Amino acid sequence: MSIRVFVPRDTTALALGADVIANRLVREASARGQSITLVRNGSRGLFWLEPLVEVETPTGRFAYGPVSPDDVSALLDSGLLEGSVSHPLALGPTEEIEYLARQQRLTFARIGITDPLSIEDYRAHTGFCGLEAALQREPQDIVEEVKASGLRGRGGAAFPTGIKWQTVLDTPADQKYIVCNADEGDSGTFADRLVMECDPYMLIEGMAIAGLAVKATQGYIYLRSEYPLAKEILDEAIARAEQAGYLGDNLRGSGRAFHLEVRLGAGAYICGEETSLLESLEGKRGLVRFKPPLPAIEGLFGRPTVVNNVLSLAAVPFILAEGAEAYASHGMGRSRGTLALQLAGNVKRGGLVELAFGTTLRILMEEFGGGTLSGRPLRAVQVGGPLGAYLPESQWDLPLDYEAFAADQAVLGHGGVVMFDESVDMAEQARFSMEFCKVESCGKCTPCRIGSTRGVEVIDRIRANHNREANLALLHDLCETMVDGSLCAMGGMTPFPVQSALTHFPDDFQRAANGDRS
Repeated sequence: MSIRVFVPRDTTALALGADVIANRLVREASARGQSITLVRNGSRGLFWLEPLVEVETPTGRFAYGPVSPDDVSALLDSGLLEGSVSHPLALGPTEEIEYLARQQRLTFARIGITDPLSIEDYRAHTGFCGLEAALQREPQDIVEEVKASGLRGRGGAAFPTGIKWQTVLDTPADQKYIVCNADEGDSGTFADRLVMECDPYMLIEGMAIAGLAVKATQGYIYLRSEYPLAKEILDEAIARAEQAGYLGDNLRGSGRAFHLEVRLGAGAYICGEETSLLESLEGKRGLVRFKPPLPAIEGLFGRPTVVNNVLSLAAVPFILAEGAEAYASHGMGRSRGTLALQLAGNVKRGGLVELAFGTTLRILMEEFGGGTLSGRPLRAVQVGGPLGAYLPESQWDLPLDYEAFAADQAVLGHGGVVMFDESVDMAEQARFSMEFCKVESCGKCTPCRIGSTRGVEVIDRIRANHNREANLALLHDLCETMVDGSLCAMGGMTPFPVQSALTHFPDDFQRAANGDRS
C-alpha cells in the first residue's frame, strides 16, 4: 500500500529546499522498497516550521519540521512513514500543533491540506459549494448575502464589500468587470500569495460569484510580477476550471458566463491603489485618478468595475456556502468574520494566523509569535504595511478591530504585523517611511511627490542636530499637509508612521544618526 507524503510547494517552502526534500524522499523511499505517493500541497503558513513534511496515517496526518534535505534519511530510519514521533523534528498530529489549533480558519481552512491544482481535492473540501449556491440565486440575492455577512475590504480601506457590489449592480452598462487587486506590496504581508499559490480555486470561485452578483462577465487578476509561482499556478488553475465548466461561457450549464485572466504588474507600490491599478491594467502609466467618479461607476475602460482585494474575494465562497450568519458570527462590532494576520520582522515564530476580529496584538506577538527571534525585548510593531503607524507597548492590548485601531490613529490594513526589538532606531524608521513614499509616489500630486522628498531632508537635518527643534516643528507641519492634501492614501498615510514615531519614541529623534541603542 502506497503511503501519502505531503511536501509543500509554495514560494517559502521552495526557498527553503522543499523540492530537494521531495526528490530525496522519493529516491530514498524507493531504495528502501517503500511505496509512497508524493503530494505537493500548499503551505499551512507556519513558516517557522517550513519545510513542513506531513505523512498520512490511519489516525490523521503527522507533521515533521523544519526539515532539511540532510534530515530525510534519519527521518525514514526513525519511522517517518508510520507517523513515528521518535525523531526530534516530529511534531505529532498536524492539527494539534498549538499555533494552528488555536486559529479560526475560515478563508484558509484548506491551505496546506489540499493539492492546490486538484479540482477533486478542492471539491472534497467544500470547494465550489458557494458558486453552486450562487448559480441558484438572483444577483440581488447574492449581494444581500454579502451585505448581511458584514464583509469589508481586506485591502486596507475596509469599505463594505456588499455596498461596492450594489453600486456596480445598479449601474447600467454593456460590460462590467471584476478586478482582483493582487498587487500585494505591504511589508510583512504574504496572505494573498498563500491564497493564490495554495488555494487558487477559492479566489477563482470568489471572483465568479462576484461576477454573477453584479452581472459582470470578465474578470482580471492584477498580480505583481514578483510572484512568478503564483502566476504559474493561477494560469493552470484557470485552465482547469475552464475545462471543468467553472469558468467560461456557460458556468455549470447555467447559461451564465464569466471569464478570467491574469495580468502582471510591474511591481510599483502605487498600483495597489485601485485607480492606479486600473490605469496600469489599461496599459497606461500607473497614475492615480481623481475621484469621483468611483471605479464602481466608471472603472476599467470606463465601465462599472468591482475592485476587491484577494482576501475579500476569497472570503466570498464561505459566505455563499455557509450563509452570512455563519461568517458574521465571528468578530466584533462592525469588524465581522476573520482577519488574516501575517507575523514578520524580528519574530521567533513567523507565519499566517487567521483569527476572528477582537484578539490583541500582545496575544498575537507573544503567544503566537513567541516574541522576538533575537530574544531581546519587543519595542515597537508596525501594523498595516509601510504606511501603518508604529505602535508602542501601551497600544498592544488594542483589540484587532478596524474602529478600535482608527480611534488610536492606527490602521489594520492588510494585516501585516512587523515586529521590532529594542535595538530599533525609530528616527531611522520614520526616515524610511518618507524615503519609501519618495521612491514609490506616482508623482501626480504635489503633497506626496514633494512632501516626501522634503520629509527625508528634514529628518536628516533633525538627526544631524541642525536646528533640531525648528525642524521637528517643520516635520509636524509637513505631515499634516501631506495628510490633508494628498490625492490618495500613498501620500495621505505616509505621515502615519512618522507621526507615531514622533509621538511615542521622541527620544530617538534627539540622538545622532546610527546612535547606539544596545
